[in-house]
Amino acid sequence: MEIGAGTMCFECLQRRIEADFSGKLTFIYGVSDSPLPFGSKAVVQASISSVGETTQQYLLNYVPYRSQDCFAKYVDEYCVPEGGDGIARENIESSNIKQDQAEVSVGNPSDKNTSLDTVSTESRYFSNANAGRSTCLTGLGCETCTISSRFSCSRAITSLVPAAQIGNASFELFEELASGFSSGSIEDHILHSVILLVEGKSTGRDSTNFLSLVGLPSFKENGFPGCIRHPNIVPILGMLKSSSQIGIVLPKTTCTLENILHYSPGALKSDWHVRLLIYQVLSALAYMHGLGVAHGNLCPSNVMLTDTSWCWLQVGKKQLLNSKVNSSEECVSTGSFCKECCSSRALYADLTLSESVDWHSSFYSWWKGELSNFEYLLILNKLSGRRWGDHTFYTVMPWVVDFSVKPDENNNAGWRDLSKSKWRLAKGDEQLDFTYSTSEIAHHVSDECLSELAVCSYKARRLPLSVLRLAVRSVYEPNEYPSNMQRLYQWTPDECIPEFYCDPRIFYSLHQGMPNLAVPSWAGTPEEFIQLHRDALESERVSCQIHHWIDITFGYKMYGEAAIAAKNVMLPVSTSTVPKSTGRRQLFTQPHPPRQIVTRGCRERNNGSAKVSNIGDKHALLIETDRLKKLETATSFCENSWHLSPHYSLNLTDHLENVSHVKELLQHSSEKISSTQVDSTRSCGAALTMDLNFEVDDDNSTGYQEFLLWSKNPLPKVNSRKLADDIFAIGCILAELHMKKPLFGMNSLISYLESGVLPSSVKELPHHLQVIVQSCIQKDWNMRPSAKCLLESPCFPQSIKSSYMFLASFHLLAKDESRLQYAATFAKRGALKTMGAFGAEMCAPYCLPLVVTSASDTEAEWAYILLTEFLKCLKLEAAKKLLVPSIQRILQATGYSRLKVSLLQGSFMQEVWNKIGKQAYLETIHPLIISNLCVASHKSSTAAASVLLIGSSEELGVPITVHQTVLPLILSFGKGLCNDGVDVLIRIGGLFGENFVLKQILPLVRIVILSCISTSYSNKPEPIQSWGSLALIDCLTAIDGLVPVLTNENIVKDLIEDENCPYVKILMHKNMTHRVLQITAKSLIRVCQQIGPDLTALHVLPKLKELFDELAFSQEKNSYSVLFSGSVRGPGVKVGEEDSTGSRMDLALLLYPHFASLLGIEKLRQCCATWLILEQFLLRHHNWKSEYAGDSSQSRVESINARRPSYYKGSTSDNTPTKFILDGVGWSRPQPQGKRGVKNFLSSRNTSEYNQNPVERHATSLNLAMQEPWFWFPSPATSWNGLDLSARAGTPKDELQWKIRASIIQSVRAHHGALRSIAVCQNECTVFTAGVGPGFKGNIQKWELSRVDCVSSYNGHEEVVNDLCVLATSGRVASCDGTLHVWNGQTGKLISVFCENSSASTQLMDRDEDSMHHFNPLPGGMLSTALHGNSYTTMDHLEFANRLVVGTGNGSLRFIDVNQGQKLHLWRSESIDSGFSPLISSICSPGSSKVYADETAAFPSWIAAASSTGFCRLFDMRSGKIIASWQAHDGYVTKVAAAGDHLLVSSSLDKTLRIWDLRRNWTSEHTVFRGYSDGVSGFSVWGQNVISICKNKIGLSSLHSSADEDGQYRATPQQLYMADGESKNLSMLSAISILPYSRLFLVGTEDGHLKICC
Repeated sequence: MEIGAGTMCFECLQRRIEADFSGKLTFIYGVSDSPLPFGSKAVVQASISSVGETTQQYLLNYVPYRSQDCFAKYVDEYCVPEGGDGIARENIESSNIKQDQAEVSVGNPSDKNTSLDTVSTESRYFSNANAGRSTCLTGLGCETCTISSRFSCSRAITSLVPAAQIGNASFELFEELASGFSSGSIEDHILHSVILLVEGKSTGRDSTNFLSLVGLPSFKENGFPGCIRHPNIVPILGMLKSSSQIGIVLPKTTCTLENILHYSPGALKSDWHVRLLIYQVLSALAYMHGLGVAHGNLCPSNVMLTDTSWCWLQVGKKQLLNSKVNSSEECVSTGSFCKECCSSRALYADLTLSESVDWHSSFYSWWKGELSNFEYLLILNKLSGRRWGDHTFYTVMPWVVDFSVKPDENNNAGWRDLSKSKWRLAKGDEQLDFTYSTSEIAHHVSDECLSELAVCSYKARRLPLSVLRLAVRSVYEPNEYPSNMQRLYQWTPDECIPEFYCDPRIFYSLHQGMPNLAVPSWAGTPEEFIQLHRDALESERVSCQIHHWIDITFGYKMYGEAAIAAKNVMLPVSTSTVPKSTGRRQLFTQPHPPRQIVTRGCRERNNGSAKVSNIGDKHALLIETDRLKKLETATSFCENSWHLSPHYSLNLTDHLENVSHVKELLQHSSEKISSTQVDSTRSCGAALTMDLNFEVDDDNSTGYQEFLLWSKNPLPKVNSRKLADDIFAIGCILAELHMKKPLFGMNSLISYLESGVLPSSVKELPHHLQVIVQSCIQKDWNMRPSAKCLLESPCFPQSIKSSYMFLASFHLLAKDESRLQYAATFAKRGALKTMGAFGAEMCAPYCLPLVVTSASDTEAEWAYILLTEFLKCLKLEAAKKLLVPSIQRILQATGYSRLKVSLLQGSFMQEVWNKIGKQAYLETIHPLIISNLCVASHKSSTAAASVLLIGSSEELGVPITVHQTVLPLILSFGKGLCNDGVDVLIRIGGLFGENFVLKQILPLVRIVILSCISTSYSNKPEPIQSWGSLALIDCLTAIDGLVPVLTNENIVKDLIEDENCPYVKILMHKNMTHRVLQITAKSLIRVCQQIGPDLTALHVLPKLKELFDELAFSQEKNSYSVLFSGSVRGPGVKVGEEDSTGSRMDLALLLYPHFASLLGIEKLRQCCATWLILEQFLLRHHNWKSEYAGDSSQSRVESINARRPSYYKGSTSDNTPTKFILDGVGWSRPQPQGKRGVKNFLSSRNTSEYNQNPVERHATSLNLAMQEPWFWFPSPATSWNGLDLSARAGTPKDELQWKIRASIIQSVRAHHGALRSIAVCQNECTVFTAGVGPGFKGNIQKWELSRVDCVSSYNGHEEVVNDLCVLATSGRVASCDGTLHVWNGQTGKLISVFCENSSASTQLMDRDEDSMHHFNPLPGGMLSTALHGNSYTTMDHLEFANRLVVGTGNGSLRFIDVNQGQKLHLWRSESIDSGFSPLISSICSPGSSKVYADETAAFPSWIAAASSTGFCRLFDMRSGKIIASWQAHDGYVTKVAAAGDHLLVSSSLDKTLRIWDLRRNWTSEHTVFRGYSDGVSGFSVWGQNVISICKNKIGLSSLHSSADEDGQYRATPQQLYMADGESKNLSMLSAISILPYSRLFLVGTEDGHLKICC
């Protein structure tokens, strides 16, 4: 075993950390640079009780302490010897460090005039507690170290680690530095200085010095040492000295660039992100090179990425210990850091592994039998990223025996089949096949081959109980862990761990109650078992099969058809766009060669390389020939896996011996196999792809000529070979990021050095990047450009530079509130606008998380500024992807939030509405506004939310308001709806008027009341009974507020005379709670006051006769009663508990006196036969006399007027919306005359109506009934019949299912001939219809659905229009009749016309040749040479790019840029047979980008095109390549539509509708809906519902329907009925479109009618 000096086994490393930090620092796991569990680095975490509620982890790296090194002297300056005055001295010196750091800063070049020896201003080490000590800190040279070539070592170290705290190792010091990092106080003062500079205020030097580091005004060739950290150099937080080592502490980041390349390449979302990353690395390198410091080990593993993907260049031992000390002296000084009693080194003493692993030499050694199976598997684990100590991604080994019998190579019993995974052996093929066929995402394996649960169970006897409680089970039960090896093997479907092959200690338990793990009976002791088990792993039987296990675990059977055949398809990760430090890495894409098994006799006879001439017999010749073939196979496999040994440096001294060894081996192989890397274009690694060219920015379109001029101009060069090596690494990394594979392997690098021939893969790079990369990797290091030169190259456009300037300060180690203030200040000064939409989009993910977490009012103000600025600058898709999720999280927050209240103001939400559109607003924002009126919402939030809902209702229109506002509010009755929530319902009723209340609100409220009464009769649980009472109170409160809107006649008709009169129903209910009875009685009295005494006596009192009789003759004895004050409450105030009545007899007190006062006692006695009994009861129990009622009619009128609530004059509570409305906030502010928009909730028309007397109001309402907007819209109450409202959650997401009634509610003649297409605007109020006009020409009509009026028409088409599309983002309309017209949807003005006529086809082909793609639908197809169709047939709008994709008559797809008004590329495909090309009948794409929970967006990845012959083709959106082509139908495909990201729906004239799941083998597995009597002429999808049309009927189906008994899927045909419910629709249906938020659908007919259905 060859392990570097200074390393320890992980157990000794853990003991070292426990000793240095008093056992208070938590050891997470060790980090090794070799395949073995030895290293000098560990991931640690401060105790939560000490540092706070934080999970921040840190990397502690021990480096050897050598007293003669400058680094050791540097640390010694601030450490006292053990036994000295210790802590006090350390505290003094730690404060001196901070003081000196403030004094020393990065200066401008002019600062060089100051003396380098001026200790008081430029060094932090001259005024310290150890006045007697001194170190040579000012010299420019050093005898022992080569850290810097320009400055003294102390200055260089200071500039690299300015934030570090230095002292003797102690937990207190570690706690201090961890606290400073977690709180963000380390560099907070620098960020504040930058903020002051941005604001134009006076500031110190920190801001200007920091900005000079990041290239403002420009980067400098010759830096100057200082005490401000470069933002792209990892912050070393501490340097803690122990007895023989120095611990370097730095924060642990989410991942490294190497992790990104291996596990989540999608995290680098675009080419822009790649360039920004390289720009950051170059910025850090420019700073280091300016200090004369070379990194020396620049590779992806040393580029750290934070959780925001900000780049930190790692510095450590390589840079700080660049010593000239003799290596032998080093070994003597460092020695072994493991204790003498450590047994770990003895466990691995027989292994031949070294710290530096070269896979190629290791493979050949293993293949020849020189390297053991155990060692080779450890190397593969290291390459795949698996690591010792990390239980979540632990080193994995195969089980090779089942422990039933002693392993014997001559006996088949007990050996495990290595050609199958352990998961497959444990689950069985039948279960895996079932899982694969029935899962939504097809897979066999649902977990990793080695889970954390399995690892901790295996090591249970050695792990702390706290770890077991976290990973296995929260309650420790020792008997639940397998007790012996055979039981352990049978229990787990996971693979093995290395300890079972090398470490007998794993069997011995450290815990009481948990016995030792028993070894099999054929092994006497754990030590004997380990030896036998290891021998089994190294046996010839296993060696012959181990390559199968490698294929499954690391190789080609991880993905693709091979994985399906091996039943090894793993459940894919959720998304590859989230940076990950672990994951699945496919090492090999070809079958792994078997190990060469050589018998002992053969090995002795053919030692080394035996020659064929020495073999005399024919059999030996065949053996040698077979061996050469195997060698050829192994060599080919090795070359195909060249990417496993990437090289980023020209220093190959460590590999020369391996190279000569490999070349010696290759001399016996076939001449066809080259010893160099001949094909660098082959796939390498896992089937993970990274789309780098999808995002396009105009700023990135730098011309190739500009790059050539840059490369030919005299460029600043590097001045040392070490610095040039860093530039070489930059070129390699840049190439790898774009090619998704390394630039150089070992062989290709040797070839480049020998012959100067670059790898062929360089040609895969874009031309401009080839220039940059070739400049960086020139053989002559003197010719390589400097880092500053690269930073100023055309590779980095202005958007990257400006974004970097903004983000560099943002990523200082500062407090979140300071970062938020900085971002808001910068944005307020116009920074985002200056960066442009694309730059703002790139910066938004860094800033918006701070907005969501803002807490104080000051932070809320900054957050509001930042959100407002981003809203102005971001484009539509970026706002949906980035801004909307942040707004959602703010609105979802509970409790008081100043920011939430600010966002709920109408002005901000109006801007959101305008930016993202009405549909996106309704889907993402509107439900959350309603949720703020429910349980636990703050009064300020509810008031603002209510104003917003009221103000937006008129803009939404009646149908959407009913379904998206009124229904959710009513569903929330009894479930925590606040007073303002009921008030919203009341005021919306006042806004839309009496007919709206009667038709839309009261029927719904009545259904809730009846449901509550029904619930009270039944034997329901207490929570449901409580819901019924609370819901009734909300209903009565709402009715009280809506009564003033109604005429007396309608009150009597709909509230009193109705057979389900709510007041009578509740009052007659004997099981109703007293509180509900009291509120009902009060509400009834208020209604009677509204309608007056005459109507009360005529209609109300007869309804109450039965109640009065019951009360009069009741035998109930009342011992108490609560006097009722008789005050009238507003509609928004609920009655308190103190007003509750004591018994039903108290209803007499609530009702009789009030009726007496209203009607007069004599009139009441005439109407109530039991008046005498009731008056006696009231006199006896409440001392009420009839004289109290009074007889003056005038006084009665005054009393009525005094008690009648005025719902529109004042507020019902301190926080009702009226206060906000009067202030004119947001949407609720009055609109100027002539401007269409949202007005105050009470329109002028309604106000004038309320000033009329009741008779005039009634007459006016009758006259205007048919003239009001949306007069035709039906009440949704019919859909509530039979619905159990008590079971409804009442939350905004809890939508009622759309019960399609197949009823035509309005019909209008739209066209002279057939209506061909319908396009609905986002507001669902405006509709465009295309059909046959006069003279059989194309005609397009624009309709306002509120009154079903045609407001304008477009008649620019000569032929019948066959497709129509509304371009929502621009307000334009596209229509095609063979030619494509784009015109203004408001004015009808024609903007542009596109066509593909036959005479122009050739010209278009020639002109568009550079951007035209040719594709073959079938293998071996021939390219089309001419266009045969000259008509556009159909189209689809790609919203995310604002482009149209148009189908043609010859089967091609044409892309059109609507904004620029020009045709783009053409995708052409060959016809399926030799006949004519089929026309494109329908096109679809998944629509706009989808935003996931992690805020990443997936842009549409495919386009589907259907043809007239029944074929469907699936195109890759990015490349245009045909993914698949299949016969979808047996006839003309009438329509295809995307139902989500992976479902495709198609209909055809073959009488079927089909659903295709694009994640499966969907050409053979799909859902076919039958049951149609004729061809399906169209359909429309909403949610899970599909509404199709066939002849004069509609068909209803669901995307997740179940098959019938015969295994068939059938649509449900339904006849459309007219409004009377009896007459059937006889017209043939030709088009359909859904209005999802209005719960309506539109159909067009062959006779030209447009019909609105529900």
